[in-house]
Amino acid sequence: MSEWWSGTKVSIYVKKEDYEKFYGKEHGYLIMNHTYEVDWLMGWQFCDGIGVLGNCKAYAKKSIQYLPPIGWMWKFSEFVFLERSFDKDKEIIKQQISEICDYPDPVWLLLFPEGTRFTKTKHEASLKFAKEKNLPLLKHHLTPRTKGFTTSLKYFRGKIPAIYNIQVAFETDSKIPPTLTSLLFGKPVHAHLYIERIPVETVPEDEAEATKWLQDLYVVKDKMQESFINTGDFFVESGVERFKPFESTPRIYSLLNTLGWAVVTLTPMLYYLVGLLFSGKLLYFSVACAIFAAFFILLQKSIGMSKISQASSYGTEKK
Repeated sequence: MSEWWSGTKVSIYVKKEDYEKFYGKEHGYLIMNHTYEVDWLMGWQFCDGIGVLGNCKAYAKKSIQYLPPIGWMWKFSEFVFLERSFDKDKEIIKQQISEICDYPDPVWLLLFPEGTRFTKTKHEASLKFAKEKNLPLLKHHLTPRTKGFTTSLKYFRGKIPAIYNIQVAFETDSKIPPTLTSLLFGKPVHAHLYIERIPVETVPEDEAEATKWLQDLYVVKDKMQESFINTGDFFVESGVERFKPFESTPRIYSLLNTLGWAVVTLTPMLYYLVGLLFSGKLLYFSVACAIFAAFFILLQKSIGMSKISQASSYGTEKK
């Protein structure tokens, strides 16, 4: 949908020597800003290009695992489902990271430290919290929640060699909004993806220092986002080392894979429906149509979960 249907472009900013030596060849722990409906999809598009999409996993709310079809797929793919109760989640993190690190092929595990997608209301709540705790005030990010990161760090240190700091941005003056709806209608968007490889051994082992390390990282990420909003460039105003960009190219395999499964699944279903329609068994035909309609509604609900308006109620005051 992203690459072939809408023709979406992703400009990648990485250090060339790290990209050639490490990317797609090692376990990685990914930290990404959570600003857009399709930030995760742009990350997946990049991961597909370097051949690690099949082993990409992420932290997600436990309730999502029960939602067909996407929740089931994530469950079978061994995503890390959390209950947002630290006492329970630290055991889940410990167990699943141990299993993930035993994979023979490279695994990339994604964390959104902000916990939910950026909105104005959540940002106001985040600023209030940061002022109360004397934390850095971020303009374009929510204050990162550090417990998940510091807990994970204990268990993947020595097993996952690198943290990948990822910053996603879209041009603010683009006429096409970066949403799933745009992509479904075949409208292309242009994502900019900055990726920095950080060796895990450079992160402090002390929990308090590791917490500050993540907070400081988000200060830099905020400067990069501010620079991009003002100039269309991550580096002009941020002081971050400039990486020369390149555009990801779509893999023909992803197109053939999608078309192949469409033929395998849709052909017999359509054949069965047409057969029922012309057989005169209208009751069976109606039941079959109802089943397909139910799955369509569930798919729409899955898409709705990615919409900013449907994001978490973080920062909303209870009346």
